[in-house]
Amino acid sequence: MGGWRYSREDAWLLVQAFMREHGLVRQHLDSYNKFVEKTLQEIVNEMGPVESGIPGLEVAFGRIYVEEPRVKEADGSESSILPMEARIRNLTYAAPMFLEMTLIEEGEERDRAKVYIGDLPIMVKSVKCPLSRMSEEEQVKAGEDPRDPEATS
Repeated sequence: MGGWRYSREDAWLLVQAFMREHGLVRQHLDSYNKFVEKTLQEIVNEMGPVESGIPGLEVAFGRIYVEEPRVKEADGSESSILPMEARIRNLTYAAPMFLEMTLIEEGEERDRAKVYIGDLPIMVKSVKCPLSRMSEEEQVKAGEDPRDPEATS
């Protein structure tokens, strides 16, 4: 089979063209966004109802929700957080995740609840990061450099 042959110079030109077009971290952001927007739900959907230790009682999983990044203060209050505040306070930049769960008794749906299942670290400038929806001016006011990382394309 004859394949394409590239010289090192040609290969380097392709890499440089890709970097100019997509930036250094675009592929990471795209992958993270796909995980949050699609793959997490696909994983949940693959799970069938889970049997409990009680005969005839199961739990089915529904929609998974990833909210905006938040911080829980020592007094129990919660508030939104941006990456710079998380850096300054040495906090994990994360968002709460909730999973819709339905109690099934003898094949019949009984109760449905949206249950907190943990926090998901949030990638800066991903779809779950408020910076992704801010103008360059707004990012600067929030203490961020709009060109760092090079994820603006």
